[in-house]
Amino acid sequence: MKRPLTASLLASTAIFSTPVLAQDIVFDLDPIIIESGSLTPVEQARSGANVEVLEGADAGAEDSRVLDRLVRLPGVNLTSNGGLGALGTIQVRGLPSRYVAVRIDGIDVSDPSGTQNQFNFGGFTASGVDRVEVLKGSQSAIYGSEAIAGVVNITTFEPVELGFSGKASVEAGSFDTYSGSFSVGHKSERGYVALSHGRVESNGISAQSFNTERDGFSQTTTNLTGAYDVSDSVTVGGAVLYRDGYVEIDRSSFSSDPSGEIYSDERGARVFAEIDAGGISHTLSFSRFDITREDPGGFTTLFEGTRDTLAYLGSAELGARTTLNFGIDRTEESINSGAAVGSEDNTSLTSELLFSASDAVDLSVALRHDDNSTFGGETTGRLTAVYRPSDDLAFRASVGTGYRAPSLYERFSVYGVPTLQPEKSVGVELGVEKTLGDRGVVKATIFQTEVDDLIEFDSASVVCSSGFGCYNQVPGTTTAKGFEISGDYDLTDRTAIYGAYTYTDAKTDGTRLTRTPMHEAVLGVSSDFTDRVTGYVDIRGVFDVVPSAFAPTGHKVGDYTLVGLGVSYDVTDATELYLRVENLFDEDYETAGGFNQPGRAVFVGARAEF
Repeated sequence: MKRPLTASLLASTAIFSTPVLAQDIVFDLDPIIIESGSLTPVEQARSGANVEVLEGADAGAEDSRVLDRLVRLPGVNLTSNGGLGALGTIQVRGLPSRYVAVRIDGIDVSDPSGTQNQFNFGGFTASGVDRVEVLKGSQSAIYGSEAIAGVVNITTFEPVELGFSGKASVEAGSFDTYSGSFSVGHKSERGYVALSHGRVESNGISAQSFNTERDGFSQTTTNLTGAYDVSDSVTVGGAVLYRDGYVEIDRSSFSSDPSGEIYSDERGARVFAEIDAGGISHTLSFSRFDITREDPGGFTTLFEGTRDTLAYLGSAELGARTTLNFGIDRTEESINSGAAVGSEDNTSLTSELLFSASDAVDLSVALRHDDNSTFGGETTGRLTAVYRPSDDLAFRASVGTGYRAPSLYERFSVYGVPTLQPEKSVGVELGVEKTLGDRGVVKATIFQTEVDDLIEFDSASVVCSSGFGCYNQVPGTTTAKGFEISGDYDLTDRTAIYGAYTYTDAKTDGTRLTRTPMHEAVLGVSSDFTDRVTGYVDIRGVFDVVPSAFAPTGHKVGDYTLVGLGVSYDVTDATELYLRVENLFDEDYETAGGFNQPGRAVFVGARAEF
């Protein structure tokens, strides 16, 4: 049975698998491996980290943006300044995207030229995307800065069968939106190479809520990955990513100027060598990420940022039950955006001990020290544990510290203060997971994260030269706490239900965080009507949201409920035609005050594997 979002909910059980195209979910003895929970891949069942997994069509192909699939996961919410292509960011457990690290094929893609280092999901489509892992909680001991709320780890298409294979899709729909993509690869006994390419064009919607001028969007994406076993002990490989986009923007929720446009160009690359020698697995890698954004009519017309990272990671088995991971890396970042010109370098030492205390208990302890050329040293740690009293029950616990380094813009722009210190966090969570035979799973987690030494824009500050305020360390503690419940269950051999609910209480010294829902819920049902026809309906509700202080009069930030549905027909075992409807009842709502969200939208398309 093929069901949207099912893979993410079942993946945590480590006994199910969900193929991309319509096939029955089958009992699978192969363990699910997660890439993001530790310094090296581990079996999900043996990880104390909370990781949600989206694969295949669930990784974004069922929506216009990957962002719209992420928000169906427990604890994930979005804020968007318009439709496809407009600025779109995520919150994880109530904390905004400046606290969420993002990797694509191992490349850090957060924007070093932005006001804060964060990734723009607004135009990020599913072209080439094969798998998404969302790691929650304070994870700086593994990933360094930004990973206070969690990490989104994205991997692109990789062939799994020997020989040539691939997939392709085309789609057309509302707002004059047209897209197409293909992925092709070759796999041999010694390695693989894979190429993905996609294009999307849309006339869009009006981002501003008070005009009707449509804001178009176009984008080309290309991803290339590969690896080759030079010998039994040496593997080399790499990844390249390219994203070139154009989007029309409305500059603000209160300006009458609808004429803005932004050209963006993102380029990334990573090369690596893995060497097994002396009982240790050694990985050497180098990655670069460049981003250029041009805003011809803006106050600042050019934003440029670069990040280079040279890294070493070692992994040694100290016994049948113990693995030691250790590494060192050096990262250099620079920004050149008008008056904001600056650079920094950071050297980190990382270690992690993975220990199986018994067949039922697994522990991990991680420690990291970062030495930054601007603010000095920062040490973070993480402890996780998982206890499995039986094959169908697991308890997980995690405690970790994190930090967010002040961005280059916060330090070196006209509003910046070079002496800013990092924000710091402490996060804890406890979870339980119950497998319901071979029919489903349910899990629940309680969580709390506290962030201190907050960096905010202070309009009254005079410590910089702007004359209009500065970024500053402000008093207060942000606390985000709550719980998540999610589950999936096969009612019959052909029909399944799935759902999630998250309660989040996020405040800074008693004041609610803006744009952060207190309640989020997803409920869906999917069915195989025949051997070739499948369909789904899901409902997503967001409730009790506090708008930003900058939201204009008459804004529509608040409660909203979205209904989506889809139906597909398998022309052959490898070819599928589909119809998708987003926002079925044409809900009129905003996630950022004064900025529209798309109304009812209908899309038709075809997908094929070969």
